[in-house]
Amino acid sequence: MKIRVMIAEDESMARKELLYLLEEEKDIIVTPHAETGEQLIELYFEHKPDGIFLDVEMPGLTGLEAARYIKNHAKENPPLFVFTTAYDEYAMDAFDIEAVDYLLKPFEEKRFRRMMERVRKSIVNVRNSKKIEEETVKLKVAKLLIDDGERMVLVSPDSIYYAVPNNRLLEIHTEDKVIFSRMTLQELEKKLEGQSFFRPHRSYLVNLNHVLEITPWFNGTSNLTLKDKNRTKIPVSRTASKMILQIFKK
Repeated sequence: MKIRVMIAEDESMARKELLYLLEEEKDIIVTPHAETGEQLIELYFEHKPDGIFLDVEMPGLTGLEAARYIKNHAKENPPLFVFTTAYDEYAMDAFDIEAVDYLLKPFEEKRFRRMMERVRKSIVNVRNSKKIEEETVKLKVAKLLIDDGERMVLVSPDSIYYAVPNNRLLEIHTEDKVIFSRMTLQELEKKLEGQSFFRPHRSYLVNLNHVLEITPWFNGTSNLTLKDKNRTKIPVSRTASKMILQIFKK
């Protein structure tokens, strides 16, 4: 397992010392270094290292300020931070942004080795979590688990025609029955995210695979007619009417 790290340090001697220690580690790849907080931000988004060794105090943005920016703007998992400084007064600030460790200058080799083990364990945990998340996203659940208040009912999303709130319950209409659930329409929509469901109206969630026809109504609104035995009609708002036409045209 290779680990890509970046050094952010404006002091030449400290940078060289840290670079020497890192290059002794066989599984470490060192990316281009930064000497200011602004440069660190720019280089991070270019090289995306797994970890950053950064000085707390640097010209312009401090290491703490740059770390907060990166943590808040990294789209995927942010890097692990190890702060380096000659003063231990910044320790609490560093751990405030969940730094994996904190090194005092001059660096002690034994302390550095212990820190590297923590970095390795943390990166393994991050990578394993990301792998599990990616595998979970790949899974397509064939059945949807719905709590009807008395039992957990397994329903195929394809069998759902539409859902509509009714008082404090949600009616989920399938091809052969109606299931009543205490979940909200928004909760059901989230469970079905990425599938062929659409909100034509704030009170309805519809499976577009079961739409038979679209009929213009008035003031830009329209109605959907479903393929169920009752030929259920669902109102479509003006904004949703434009969107649903675009969906079917594509």
